Amino acid sequence: MYTTLSVLLILSLSFLACEGGDTCCSQPCQNRGVCTAIGQDSYECDCTRTGYYGQNCTTPEFFTWLKVSLKPKLNTVHFIMTHFKAVWNIVNNISFLRNSVMRYVLTSRADLIDSPPTYNSAYGYKSWEAYSNLSYFTRTLPPVPKDCPTPMGVRGKKELPDVKVVAEKLLMRRKFIPDPQRTSLMFAFFAQHFTHQFFKTDMKRGPAFTKAKNHGVDLSHIYGEELERQHKLRLFKDGKLKYQVLDGEVYPPIASEVQVDMHYPPHVPESRRFAVGHEAFGLVPGLMMFATIWLREHNRVCDVLKQEHPDWDDERLFQTARLILIGETIKIVIEEYVQHLSGYHLKLKFDPELLFNQRFQYQNRISAEFNTLYHWHPLMPDNFHIQDEVYNYKQFLYNTSIVTDYGINNLVESFSKQIAGRVAGGRNVPLALVMVATKSLENGRQMRFQSLNSYRMRFNMKPYTSFEELTGEKEMAAELEELYGHVDAVELYSGLLVEKPRTNAIFGETIVEMGAPYSLKGLMGNPICSPEYWKPSTFGGKVGFDIINTATLQKLVCNNVKGPCPIASFLVPDGVDSVATTINASTSHSGSKDMNPTLLLKERASEL
Repeated sequence: MYTTLSVLLILSLSFLACEGGDTCCSQPCQNRGVCTAIGQDSYECDCTRTGYYGQNCTTPEFFTWLKVSLKPKLNTVHFIMTHFKAVWNIVNNISFLRNSVMRYVLTSRADLIDSPPTYNSAYGYKSWEAYSNLSYFTRTLPPVPKDCPTPMGVRGKKELPDVKVVAEKLLMRRKFIPDPQRTSLMFAFFAQHFTHQFFKTDMKRGPAFTKAKNHGVDLSHIYGEELERQHKLRLFKDGKLKYQVLDGEVYPPIASEVQVDMHYPPHVPESRRFAVGHEAFGLVPGLMMFATIWLREHNRVCDVLKQEHPDWDDERLFQTARLILIGETIKIVIEEYVQHLSGYHLKLKFDPELLFNQRFQYQNRISAEFNTLYHWHPLMPDNFHIQDEVYNYKQFLYNTSIVTDYGINNLVESFSKQIAGRVAGGRNVPLALVMVATKSLENGRQMRFQSLNSYRMRFNMKPYTSFEELTGEKEMAAELEELYGHVDAVELYSGLLVEKPRTNAIFGETIVEMGAPYSLKGLMGNPICSPEYWKPSTFGGKVGFDIINTATLQKLVCNNVKGPCPIASFLVPDGVDSVATTINASTSHSGSKDMNPTLLLKERASEL
C-alpha cells in the first residue's frame, strides 16, 4: 500500500515516548486497525477484517498482499482515466464495458466510507451515541486524543501556529490564479447551492453539529428543513410552490408575504427579500439564481404530472415532483458536475441498477471532514462579471436586484463564461473570504482533526514525507516547516489548500481521493437509488422517470427560461477570456454601497 520507507517512518511513531499522554497518540495501528490504549504505557491494535495482522496491523495476509501488489497506484489510475481518449471513446460506446468500469468506480469509492458511521467529535471510540445522534456530523477518523504531547499526536510543535498567520502566509490570494480546467462560476455557484442542503453547521452548538435533519440529497434547500417552513413555501394547489411574477417571469415569493425567516441585512428592501428553502440564500445572487431555476422546475414538473394524472391531489403531486427533482439533481451531479471535476475520459453514468447486485447500504451520514474538505473558497474570483458590468464583493453580496434586473438567462450566460479560481496550490483565497478560511482552521482544531497525512493513509494514499513533496515547490514548503515543524503535523484544511495540484487540474490528489468516496456514497446511497424506489411508478410513471433519465444542466435551464436559451456550462468555453482588470464601482445596479463585505461574511461564515 505504501513504500517500505513510508511504512517504516510511520511505524517509528509507535515507539516515540508519549510521556503523560494516550499511548494511541502516535497512531500506531495501520491499515484501518483500531487502537485501544491499555494503561499508561501500552496499546492494542484490533486488526479484525483489515486484511492485516501483527502488533500494528502491518503484516498483510496472502490475498491482501496479492491484491496490493497488483493494484496500481491512485495517481496511475488517475493518469489512465485522464489520458488515452481514443480508448475511452471505445469503452464509452460499449455498454457492458462502460457499465463494468462505472460499477468499479462506484464500489471502490463507496467501500472507503464506513456504513454505519463509527465516530463523532465527542467520542474517539465506537458508541451508540456516535451511531444514533443525527445532530452530529459523523467522523471518518476519531479525534486526536486530548492528552497527547502535541496537537497532532506526537509530531510537530507543542502549539499549532496562529490561524491568522497560516491564512495570511499560505492561503490568502496574492493574484487571482484561474483554474486550468477552466471551471466556470456556474459550477462554483452550483456547488455552493447543492451542498448547502446537507452542510448546515449548527454554530450555536459548535462545528461538530449539524442543523440538517437528513444527511444527504433531500432538496431541503429548496423545500425547507422543517415541515413548517415547507408548508409556508407551498401553494397547496396542484403540488406547486409559491411564487411571484416579475416582468412575465417566475421568481421566489417575498419573505414577509409568506412569513418565512430569511437572513437579510436591514438595507435590503422588503420587495427584494425573496423566500426560499435555505434561509441564507439571499447572500449571493448565484445562489438565488439556482433557487429560482429549481423553483420553476418544481412547478413545471407538477404541470407535467397534473396532465398525466389529473386525478392526483396536491399532496401526491408535490411529493412525486420532489422525488423527481432529487433524481434530476443526482443525475446532473454525477454525469456533469463530478464528470467535470474528475477530468476522466470515461463517461460517468447515473444508473442505480449497477449496484443492485452489490453489497451496498442505502443510507448516508455527512462527515465533518467532508464538510471541511468542501470549503472551496478559492473558486471565487476577485469580482463578478455580468454582461457589461463588473461587481465587487461589496456590490454583489445580498444584491438580489441582480437576479431580477438581469434575469436568469443573462446570469446563466455570464456565470458560464467567467472562469473560477484554482482550489489547490495555495494562496488563492480571496481577501474577502480569508476570514472564512480562518474560521475553517479554528473549527478543525476545535474538533481535533487528525493530520493531512493521517487522512491520506486512511484513504489509501502514501503519506507525504517532506514539505516540498506536499507543495511541489520550495517557498511555501519553507513556510509550512516554520509553522508546523513536521510534515506529519500539517492540518487537514491548510494541507488540502496548499497541496500541489494534479497536472492541469483544479485540485490536488487528496481532495479528489477523499472527496469522491464521500460524494458517490452520498449520492448513490440516496433512497431513490434503492431497488425499492428506483422504478417508474415511484416517479409517476414513464413520464416522470424520463424526466430524471434525460436530465442535464442545459435542459434544466432551457426548460425554465423564456426566449433564447443561454449556454449553461460548468466549463468556460474555449476562446472566452472573462477575467477583466477594472471594476465599475459606479454601477447603478449595486444597491449595496454601505455594506462591509468582510463583516457580512463574518456574520454568515457558518453558512458559506
